[in-house]
Amino acid sequence: MYDHIGLRVADLDAATRFYTAVLAPLGYILCSSGNGYAGFGPKGEPALWLHLNKGRKADGAHIAFRAKDHDSVKAFHREGLKSGGHDNGGAGPRKDYSPTYYAAFLIDPDGNNVEAVCT
Repeated sequence: MYDHIGLRVADLDAATRFYTAVLAPLGYILCSSGNGYAGFGPKGEPALWLHLNKGRKADGAHIAFRAKDHDSVKAFHREGLKSGGHDNGGAGPRKDYSPTYYAAFLIDPDGNNVEAVCT
């Protein structure tokens, strides 16, 4: 659970396309956008903010998004691969995390590790 997260991105259009695609199966949408930023979350409640980074590339972060079921995790991974992400662990159980942990991992266009998880 988190209030909000901000990521610096090198290409705002590419990052917006990626997060629009991977977050849709999880029920999140593009809520706000403008010159140099985009915000995603439940309708009217952006919690993931992308900011155009005009300086050096920031080190990658890890973000885990809650998913409602295994099909949502699978769709997150599939849509991420189609939208410029790179596989970092396909959808499946992660019993080393917990007996009911089911997740998928992607590297976004800016090198951040993003995860969808259903427990």
